[in-house]
Amino acid sequence: MLRLIASLLLIYSEQISKDLLCNSYKLESSGHSVNSLEIQEETFASKSGIVSSCNLRIISSKQMENAGNHLDIEVPPVEGVAGGGTGYGWNDGNSHGSNSLHGVVDPTKIPSSDLLHVWCMPSTTNVGQQEMPRPLEPISLLVARNERESVQIALRPKVSWAGSSIAGVVQVQCTDLCSTSGDRLVVGQSLNLRRVVPILGVPDALVPLDLPVCQINLLPGETTTIWISIDVPPGQPPGQYEGDVFLTAIKADAETSAQSLTKSEKCQIYREIRNFLEFVEPVDGKPLEGMVERVNSACGVLRRILQSATFSEFSLDNGSATPSLPAVFGISETVIEDRFGVEHGSDGWYDALDKHFKWLLQYRISPFFCRWGDSMRVLTYTCPWPADHPKSDEYYSDPRLAAYAVPYTPVLSCSDAAKDALRKEVEILKTKAHWKKAYFYLWDEPLNLEQYNAVRRVSSEIRVYAPDARVLTTYYCGPGDAPLAPSSFEAFVKVPKFLRPHTQIFCTSEWVLGNREDLVKDIIQELKPENGEEWWTYVCMGPSDPHPNWHLGMRGTQHRAVMWRVWKEGGTGFLYWGANCYEKSTAPSAEIRFRRGLPPGDGVLFYPGEVFSQSHQPVASVRLERILSGLQDIEYLKLFTSRYGRDEGLALLEKTGVYLGPERYTIEHMPIDIMRAEIYRTCRA
Repeated sequence: MLRLIASLLLIYSEQISKDLLCNSYKLESSGHSVNSLEIQEETFASKSGIVSSCNLRIISSKQMENAGNHLDIEVPPVEGVAGGGTGYGWNDGNSHGSNSLHGVVDPTKIPSSDLLHVWCMPSTTNVGQQEMPRPLEPISLLVARNERESVQIALRPKVSWAGSSIAGVVQVQCTDLCSTSGDRLVVGQSLNLRRVVPILGVPDALVPLDLPVCQINLLPGETTTIWISIDVPPGQPPGQYEGDVFLTAIKADAETSAQSLTKSEKCQIYREIRNFLEFVEPVDGKPLEGMVERVNSACGVLRRILQSATFSEFSLDNGSATPSLPAVFGISETVIEDRFGVEHGSDGWYDALDKHFKWLLQYRISPFFCRWGDSMRVLTYTCPWPADHPKSDEYYSDPRLAAYAVPYTPVLSCSDAAKDALRKEVEILKTKAHWKKAYFYLWDEPLNLEQYNAVRRVSSEIRVYAPDARVLTTYYCGPGDAPLAPSSFEAFVKVPKFLRPHTQIFCTSEWVLGNREDLVKDIIQELKPENGEEWWTYVCMGPSDPHPNWHLGMRGTQHRAVMWRVWKEGGTGFLYWGANCYEKSTAPSAEIRFRRGLPPGDGVLFYPGEVFSQSHQPVASVRLERILSGLQDIEYLKLFTSRYGRDEGLALLEKTGVYLGPERYTIEHMPIDIMRAEIYRTCRA
């Protein structure tokens, strides 16, 4: 049995971005004799008193004996789909040496450490199926309350013990993470495991595993990866939390409790529901005071049931803080309609859109649904219900939503009725406190004078009854048939002057800048922030490798660097055109195909759960998790600059080597940890 011990330290302070949780992991194997365990302790002062952080290092005699074996293999960089990746196309060769196990292997009689290679990798590593085993080293994470941080466990069979087409079966079992004061980070809520599944040979889809116990199959000569995520609730009490993840090689026909509830779990749920009924059923003739007490007690019982790991897949609320950077991402309504067979405007249609909206909020993303018209006209809206519907306030008032798109319905119908409906919609929204989050996104990347004038015309119509409305326009060039300046870049820079006052959010492609960050000042100088004008950016097909983007196969730090670039360049928002824009299909479980003519992964950040299992929840990509990490990095940098100024924040990015420019950013994970630790160290007082 291999045992993964997670040790966490939560530091209390005032705000979400200040509530730092320090994680350190160590792996321990019962099949290894541990020669030494060194614990180095530092003591820090915080507003809540004195807390301590333990840095753990394990030295194993078994590992030392193998030092001349696979653990010292040097793995040179190997290009992936788009220039990144780690070791695709490698094979074991003879690097592991001979194995003394021959004949039939019984995993119940042999330590799992003799059957499995296990090692940890950071979340920015693309762990391919031919990834070679690494030394077993501890991994330290720095996490804030209301934040998610992830780490990967890689498994590779040393021998086969299943006697079939698979190498063997591994049982994975987790425990809650508990503090010395009795507080918990519960498995299935705060601690989740997902299996990394390759897409086009690149590790990308994160398929949820059953908790607290599950089984996974290992294939001969292939590395399998488990993605562990820890979500810290906003109100989590400070303290050091510890828990275990057990990895055990088992027989292929061994039973597991992961497939269904155990008898004790069923009994527990039965008892709690029965207690609930006993509390609330005998109501006749009872005084009101007693009934209130009974209802409160019953609610507590139901809350415990709903918060159990059994129902964790239905709980997606990961905090209530509003992101500092509005990151608006499109969801194609037509893709949902086609793949899930729901008719526009039906109950099933509303349910499907509602599910996607709520699921994406956990990633600090402000979703909008979209439908393209001709010539890149686009209908965008965040809430499918009208403004006078109760769901409207539920959507727009959600603190996790940083910005929302208001539908300009005449983009599909120019009738007077459609225009009257829009006026009514806006008049209702203007009375709400959340109106400041509203924007209109009317046209995607206008190219000529006719399209630019269409933006101006529609914006004028809106501003007749909503003079404070914000219009967002994405663009990468000026009107091609009516140059605004002698050169193409000068014409691009002059777009704000041409669109003023018909656009307030000028959203430009990062592709235009190339590696010339100095051009940013030319763009910003054209804006009038005193009039509410903002500069946002976006990526799509471009920029390409080695610049930051979210294409499949790019390095993990390349994915995460998109948000570093946004912060360094000074953008106040970000847009991504589509998160589910794969090829058309009419079956939920149909194979995912990326759209022709686009780089692999462009426009696809999550997958239908039905492709991988019976789950109806979307399946996140590794790239989506790295987007979340980048957005969380922005919160850290915002905290730092609030204390020490923006110049110091820029200096920290460069000093740590995290990000210097679109072609100069770290390809290793360590500088990221150093930067976040430095922010924690300097801001903890």
